[in-house]
Amino acid sequence: MKYEGSCHCGNVAFEVEGEFDSAMDCNCSMCRRRGGLLAFVPAENLRLTTPKEKVSTYTFNRHVIQHHFCANCGIAPYGEGSDPKGNRMAAVNLRCIPAIDLETLRIDKVDGRSF
Repeated sequence: MKYEGSCHCGNVAFEVEGEFDSAMDCNCSMCRRRGGLLAFVPAENLRLTTPKEKVSTYTFNRHVIQHHFCANCGIAPYGEGSDPKGNRMAAVNLRCIPAIDLETLRIDKVDGRSF
């Protein structure tokens, strides 16, 4: 299924294709502070619908994940990185997709403090 999502102000908007019945609640220093609920899709399943110039990026620790956010409103709708096999992946913050009923998601707690 295809979904539309964005940051709060709409400067960073995207389309993502996937079936989302669960989300990851990570406790790394970044996710803990921002409170996102993440779902992973192949990078080609995420398409920006606003100019890439609107996206700001932050990396930390091992600098392997690009945490993307809006410099205007501060919301982090997605990140990019690679899975253990080297496949490019996107981590979508399901809280940024209004059509997803968060109450129906299975939430998997993940210990990301070593990321």
